[in-house]
Amino acid sequence: MTLRLGTRGSALALTQSQMVADALTAATGRPVELVRIVTPGDRSSAPVAQLGVGVFVSALRDALLAGEIDFAVHSYKDLPTAEPPSLHIAAVPVREDPRDALIARDGLTLAELPPGSTIGTGAVRRIAQLHALGLELQVTPIRGNVDSRIARVLGPEADLDAVVLARAGVARLGRFAEITETLDPMLMLPAPAQGALAVECRADDTDLIELLSVLDHAPTRAAVVAERSMLATLEAGCSAPVAAHAEIAEGDDGDEIYLRGAVISLDGVRAVRLSRTGTPAGAAEIGKALAIDLLDAGADTLMGSTE
Repeated sequence: MTLRLGTRGSALALTQSQMVADALTAATGRPVELVRIVTPGDRSSAPVAQLGVGVFVSALRDALLAGEIDFAVHSYKDLPTAEPPSLHIAAVPVREDPRDALIARDGLTLAELPPGSTIGTGAVRRIAQLHALGLELQVTPIRGNVDSRIARVLGPEADLDAVVLARAGVARLGRFAEITETLDPMLMLPAPAQGALAVECRADDTDLIELLSVLDHAPTRAAVVAERSMLATLEAGCSAPVAAHAEIAEGDDGDEIYLRGAVISLDGVRAVRLSRTGTPAGAAEIGKALAIDLLDAGADTLMGSTE
């Protein structure tokens, strides 16, 4: 029986969903068909920060609960941190590089952009960190899919000097060659769960949960759990100026998680940046502890302005 995979209709969403569909068919032999779902976020041109958490997710989840699709693929960073009890993240596949990428005119890097250059991005997290670098750049909030954003720099009607967007999306669309700089997390810490996918189904569909589990990558899941646990404890949405990046490396007593987190004021003037380490088994606790550390250091005063 063919499984129905719900997906947004953007080129990136379709590419990501097809990757998951192909991997599942290769691993289990089950055929998968893609079902396109239009979300409120796709119909709006308003800034993401104004649309609210989960705007790209709700329609997919509604279709899932209504039985119109069997499972859905989300960009994990778009998911609200509170998971509905009726749904279950059955798999978190291997993560693409979570870093941010710069695409600039004339092959320029961030440091090479002249003062006054216009740089576009849709995330308040990136806007805040760009301001924090003190490079005298004009940062412009933008919306649109990956292709349309790149066109604003490299297209015939280009009106920006550069854009910053998730490296994972650019790579998945086969446009990696247009990246002029992959940004070091020390300069631009990624969004929690950036580059990761969430494969979601109904919580009572135990057979499908077992089937989808072949796609799960334990190190990716642990890293994402740590990052999103930090985000949830901060009670900040995916549009707040919050950044997190967890890495898993071999330690003296087995694998360890190294989690870095930051909360930055939108103008970039103030920031709280801290880190924590622990074991993959304690990923959620590491994220929670780091969030408490950040709050104790005054991070709550930096999250109020996300307009």
